[in-house]
Amino acid sequence: MSAKPDRRNRSDLRRVLVVDDEADIRELLDMTLARMGLAADCAATVTEAEKLLAANTYSLCLTDMRLPDGEGLSLVRFIAEHIPELPIAVITAHGSMENAVLALKSGAFDYLSKPVSLDQLRALVKSAIDLPMREDVKRTGGAELVGEAAAMTTVRALLERVARSQAPVYVVGESGSGKELAARLVHQLGSRSAAQFVPVNCGAIPENLMESEFFGYRKGAFTGAEADRDGFFQAANGGTLFLDEVADLPLHMQVKLLRVVQEKRVRKVGATAEEPVDVRIISATHQDLKEMVAQGRFRQDLFYRLNVIEVRMPPLRECREDIPLLADRILERLARTAGRPVPSLTPAALDALKEYPFPGNVRELENVLERTLALLVGDYIDVTDLNLSPGTTEPDQPTVGEGLPLQERLDQAEKLAIQDALDKTHFNRTAAARLLGVTFRSLRYRMERLGLKD
Repeated sequence: MSAKPDRRNRSDLRRVLVVDDEADIRELLDMTLARMGLAADCAATVTEAEKLLAANTYSLCLTDMRLPDGEGLSLVRFIAEHIPELPIAVITAHGSMENAVLALKSGAFDYLSKPVSLDQLRALVKSAIDLPMREDVKRTGGAELVGEAAAMTTVRALLERVARSQAPVYVVGESGSGKELAARLVHQLGSRSAAQFVPVNCGAIPENLMESEFFGYRKGAFTGAEADRDGFFQAANGGTLFLDEVADLPLHMQVKLLRVVQEKRVRKVGATAEEPVDVRIISATHQDLKEMVAQGRFRQDLFYRLNVIEVRMPPLRECREDIPLLADRILERLARTAGRPVPSLTPAALDALKEYPFPGNVRELENVLERTLALLVGDYIDVTDLNLSPGTTEPDQPTVGEGLPLQERLDQAEKLAIQDALDKTHFNRTAAARLLGVTFRSLRYRMERLGLKD
């Protein structure tokens, strides 16, 4: 039998700090890390851990939440304040999701539940250990949030910090403000960038197909299931799952999603056993989830699981100084695709764009410029070429239905918004729903309720 290697003298190995008061767990983690080619220093208390942190450099810290002389949460906060470049993951008791969420909000990279799954541990370690090596990698050709306005600069800085964590991210913002772009940027800058980014529009999936689409199914699970099939979670395994318009999930799917977020395991339709998945979840919606929770339309426990880190995307009207830069980038891309020279915007056209409120945000700006380019004769874009809607007011300045009861005023405003979207899309209801930031099914229902016909 070969002698056990002395890992403590292996200075060439990257080191992990393990903090747990149970000797058998320390030994299990130590052995698992050694098999991954990592050295481990072990501590049983917060005090011992802080001494080791002062004397050594580590690539990762794993800590239990309950320690004899304090909480692992205090160690999370200590590292977040004094060694922010060090990823720290917490080990929580089974079912203690509140502690896990609190740790993530305080700066933890990720969490594991007891009993510790070695597969999940290895996946976590690989994600965390990759981060320091990716710090100086220059990434080009991927997601990019353009703009130098203060609001956009703040968002970019937040997204770069968020990318270092594995915590669920909730992106909120108006339709067309770049929520999916923000999610792609988090994925691109994080340790999962080599794996899949799987975007899912929750409002576009028929309710009776949701479970099989999200979790997959076994052959013979239902009529038409002729072979095993993976779902969105399996497709995103090791990467990022982006749940766009998560507010459109029905309540029964919210319950199932909550379990997956907590347990990190899924069960295919027709299967008897669960399988582990390593997925980072980023969700987004243009709706007010807090209000939906208050109305009982969205589960409060799921909201708090998804909303560990909240990112607010600013509307375009808060970044007006970035409109010339955005317009140039969009025109350059559209012209390249069309195989024609890039046209120039006249000063008057630029002023008109900067004064326009853009209720549809960057997506509407892109639609305006795409339509303009398609109809343009010549190499210059003037105000008349833009064909902007006259007399448009800001969304927060209601002028519809003055003096009418509240419900009638809301119905009139909704009716005008739908009619405007249908006009802009030449009565293409699918495109109109996308412009309004709602599902096709929702638009059809609203049109029927308001008595609108094509």
